[in-house]
Amino acid sequence: MSSEIAIKVENLSKRYQIYDQPRDRLKQFVLPRVRRMIGAAPAQYFHEFWALRDVSFEVRRGETVGIIGRNGSGKSTLLQMICGTLNPTHGTLETKGRIAALLELGSGFNPDFTGRENVFLNAAVLGLSHQEVEARFDDIVAFADIGHFLDQPVKTYSSGMVVRLAFAVQAMIDPDIFVVDEALAVGDEKFQRKCFARLEELKSRGTSILFVSHSAASVIELCERSLLLDSGSRIMYAPAAQAVRAYQKLLYAPKADHESLVREFRAADSGAGAVNGAAGAAGAAADIVLAAQDAARNAESTFDPGLVPETTTVYPAQGAEIQSIAFRSEDGRVVNVLQSGETYYLEMQGVFTRDFAGVFFGSHIRNIQGAEITGQRYPEEGSYVPDARAGTQFKVRFAFNMNLIQGAYFAGGGVWSAEEPACAHRIVDAVMFRITPTERKKSFGYVDLAASEPTLDLSGCAINAATPTM
Repeated sequence: MSSEIAIKVENLSKRYQIYDQPRDRLKQFVLPRVRRMIGAAPAQYFHEFWALRDVSFEVRRGETVGIIGRNGSGKSTLLQMICGTLNPTHGTLETKGRIAALLELGSGFNPDFTGRENVFLNAAVLGLSHQEVEARFDDIVAFADIGHFLDQPVKTYSSGMVVRLAFAVQAMIDPDIFVVDEALAVGDEKFQRKCFARLEELKSRGTSILFVSHSAASVIELCERSLLLDSGSRIMYAPAAQAVRAYQKLLYAPKADHESLVREFRAADSGAGAVNGAAGAAGAAADIVLAAQDAARNAESTFDPGLVPETTTVYPAQGAEIQSIAFRSEDGRVVNVLQSGETYYLEMQGVFTRDFAGVFFGSHIRNIQGAEITGQRYPEEGSYVPDARAGTQFKVRFAFNMNLIQGAYFAGGGVWSAEEPACAHRIVDAVMFRITPTERKKSFGYVDLAASEPTLDLSGCAINAATPTM
């Protein structure tokens, strides 16, 4: 296997024997042997179920690959075989380096042991010596951030605390291959952002990541490629956005169209044909809103002291120092619980500590996964504020019309110069803020770009309004 390949899977299959009655298991163990002894053809007393069949793909070193598919498509079976906890029926599987996995909530933990004891136990299973664990212990504890519960039995933990400790152990040992199942969905928004930041850090160090999630946005933003499974078979191994669109098309298509779509996507995957626009059309079905839910709207924007980012990154100050970054409402209050559609100002204040011939200021807003939703620059591209002198105080305000969908986001900013050093100072994820829900959801994704209410004209159309088609 090439040194650039971390995982190589060829024709991997897993078969289970399903028995209708317990006694059939005993029959299968005894009677075929007896029948062969007397020269009769052996009988079979079970049904075959193939959880995975003839799946092949490769993962390069430092690559993040999403594993997507409906429940029961074989995702967990595939991950268990890669991690070595399940043996394949047929096929070959090669991996290179240390594998860390977060498959099931609390897997590998002894519920009667304390968190501290489980850290050493879990790390030992991964092949670390006691001295290696001790060297990493403070980083693991700091990442998990479960306080005094570290010395309490794991059986007293909440599900969120369990996943915090489990992720901290697996992610802080610098694995060569990191397998993450849906367990991250248990964590709160701040912890999810922290985890995604750590995944990006591991990726930059050459760790290969297998990521399983039902969140289309997370897969597209985190993964280069995605493997789409359906009924245990490979349907497509393609760029993440393309594979996700195909998955969503399968997910929302009528049952009568399922098999034809599977054939179509397989043909595209093998290069034998083209998707003929199906993948593009699937984008329209990306996040179908099945039902609108009423939600209370906050009377006004407020400040929640609990919204403190854990992924703040402060760049070295090289001629400027940002002293504060905060959102302010129209009336000047510092806020971090914002209403969708209202105008807010991201205010950045600081001081120059050296002279610059020209500078510009920038800001960003990111989602939980770390993808930049939007940003602003002052002045515009190609222009600079001339003659920034040492000792000069600055205050720059970026106005945002918050047409964001309900959820948690992160904001930061920086100062750049026209000369070296290019980055005078920058703070990433300086502020965490939340967008409150609207009275009734009408848009999905991250940004509400609706200019007006949708319209529907059924005049002259042979469509029954009571039973809309998909």
